[in-house]
Formats: sequence, structure tokens, C-alpha cells
Amino acid sequence: MPASNPVFVALDTTESETAAALAGRLAGLVGGFKLGLEYFVANGPAGLRAVSSLGMPLFVDLKLHDIPNTVAAAMRGVARLNAAITTIHASGGAAMIRAAADAARDEAARLGVAPPAVVAVTILTSLDQAAAEAVGFHGPVSDQVRRLAALAQDSGADGIVCSPLEADAVRAQCGPSFKLVIPGIRPAWSEAGDQKRFLTPAEARAKGADVLVIGRPITGAADPAEAARRINRELGL
Repeated sequence: MPASNPVFVALDTTESETAAALAGRLAGLVGGFKLGLEYFVANGPAGLRAVSSLGMPLFVDLKLHDIPNTVAAAMRGVARLNAAITTIHASGGAAMIRAAADAARDEAARLGVAPPAVVAVTILTSLDQAAAEAVGFHGPVSDQVRRLAALAQDSGADGIVCSPLEADAVRAQCGPSFKLVIPGIRPAWSEAGDQKRFLTPAEARAKGADVLVIGRPITGAADPAEAARRINRELGL
């Protein structure tokens, strides 16, 4: 995972031309770009290449969640996409996590390329305590995140996705080499939107975040490049 600039910009669009144009404006100002399921379904591998051709690391955020064999087969495909990071759901269980991690590494080794970092989503940052309980997660969200983080680490994942509010507890529990990918980042000067559990970029970085996923504060700004520079200044970059 990249270390020099932790900011990955979420290019939340289904239009490959829009994504590539925005990425072109931000290349060199951020650490990489995140493209999600909606983009991949609309554009496939060619759409990813339209952005990765800029030479920036790519976070392919598919959040795979299925039986182990199916996820392993999908992950072998992801390993061919030149992704730096990809995601699965920790709630898929130990066997699924292990199958995903092994498939990514084995396929990358076969191809002679670097494997994507496989990170497991714990509790979506759009869920607050009440919403998490409504889908069956009982007890404090922070406890559930730590439990799923331990499961992911024990099952071979490279890291997890969690909100910045749980980052310091997970870092203390899982150690310095376990990667923390943190969405739900909102600079103090931006709107919260649909994120329920968030901190500023500097606060999240101080809590141990390795990757900061930032979307609308940059992509929705009148001048996305200047918004990225402003965040970099806040991070001391």
C-alpha cells in the first residue's frame, strides 16, 4: 500500500470518461483512486484501465461476499486488474476471507505481478448504532468492528476497512503492520453527507489510518485539485 500520500479519491461515477477526466486533474496530488462496484458493473476492466493508465494506484472496491469458491474465483480475476487494493466483506467468514487472500496472492504470483492488498470491510460507515442493530449486529459497533478485525487478521487479510472512530482501537489490537483503510473522511469545511461515523483527515491519520478514502469533499468541490491540495496541507504533505 502507498505511504507517501494516504489519500485515495473515490471516483463515484458510472461514466468512464468522467472518471478518467477527474483522475487526470488529480493525478500527482493524491495517493490513488478508488472505483467501486457501480463503476465496474458499468464499464468492466476497460473502465479500470482508463484510470489506471495514468500510472496511479487503483483501489478496486468490489466488497465481495459469497461462498469461498465463488469469491476465490472472482479474486483471481481481480488480481489480473492491476489493483493495489481490493475489498471483501469480513462477515463472509474465515473460510471466505482465507480463500480470497490465497487466491489473490496465488494468481498474482502466477502472473509475476504484485498482489492486491485484500482488505475486509467490517461495519459500513453509513450504519450508526441503531442501523447496525437492525441488521443483526448486537452490541456496540466498536466491539463488532474489533471482532471482525481479529477474524480478518487471523484469516489472512492484509487489513480492514473501518470508520475512523474505531481506527485507534483496531491499531492497538492488530499491530502496526495490519493495514487500516478508512472511509467516512470529512474535512471540517465539508458537509457530512450520509456518513454517520467520521473524522477529519488529520484526525483519522493520527489514529493510525493507512489509507484515507475521500470522495465528495474533493470530487464535488468547485476546484477538485485545490480541494486535494487543501487536504494535503492539513495532512502536512
